[in-house]
Amino acid sequence: MDRRIKTAAACLLLMAGLATGCTAESSAASDSGSAAPGRSASPTRAARGEAGAAARDAVRAAYRKWGLKPLAAPPAPPKVKPVGRKAADGGVPVVSEIPTEQKIVFLTFDDGAEKDPRFVTMMRELKIPFTMFLTNAAISADYGYFEPLRKLGAGVQNHTLTHPNLRTLGASAQKQEICGQQDKLKQHYGSTPRLFRPPYGNYNEDTRAAAASCGIEGIVLWRESMQITNMQYQRGDKKLHPGDVILAHFRGPSELKGTTMTEMTANLLRHVQEQGYTVARLEDYL
Repeated sequence: MDRRIKTAAACLLLMAGLATGCTAESSAASDSGSAAPGRSASPTRAARGEAGAAARDAVRAAYRKWGLKPLAAPPAPPKVKPVGRKAADGGVPVVSEIPTEQKIVFLTFDDGAEKDPRFVTMMRELKIPFTMFLTNAAISADYGYFEPLRKLGAGVQNHTLTHPNLRTLGASAQKQEICGQQDKLKQHYGSTPRLFRPPYGNYNEDTRAAAASCGIEGIVLWRESMQITNMQYQRGDKKLHPGDVILAHFRGPSELKGTTMTEMTANLLRHVQEQGYTVARLEDYL
């Protein structure tokens, strides 16, 4: 019995010594500023500053590569979208610009005929927001080309199956063009488009009704269109206005008289910057 009592007492003393030692070691680690095992120390202000500077340097380097100066960062998107799902008459809204006082514009690229891999690289490096209005007849030879652009955040929206002048079609044919492309884009890119652009900007009330029946929430036209080096303006003052939608196309050297799509896009961005604007994401406002 005495032996068992002595053994228990010795164990109690040993446990107390170990606890004291752990406490002392923990205090020493705390006093020395060391992080506890399994935890990473929070980054210091200096480290965060260095990371931010490195990111800014990378952005400037990317813009230099494409012969551009960095665009200003776009403002935070509004909490409430300035364009609702219903127009004043209760139908699908038709817009050429977004109501805003901020110096932002919205870039859109139509059709999908040209599939320049350097354009994917350009958009990945510059991180410019833009929206694609795609026609099935133009993209069906290579649906995969547009997937990396979608993953970068570019919106995939509807531009009909075959790019007809919708005003020449009856209501049922218009619905087939729009709903058919809704199904194609959902099949290949995983989500159903919310926005629609009629080819040539031509539409009528049958178009609006067909778009609504296909789940479209907005018909998007444009205020400016980008050609090769110059921009065409709809307004007489020939300048950008806050909230303007700009139209460009997936075009190659044959259509651009030897200019590549990336060169056309760089020209477009120069026009935007020279007028003191930056680019925001259309889907955040409509």
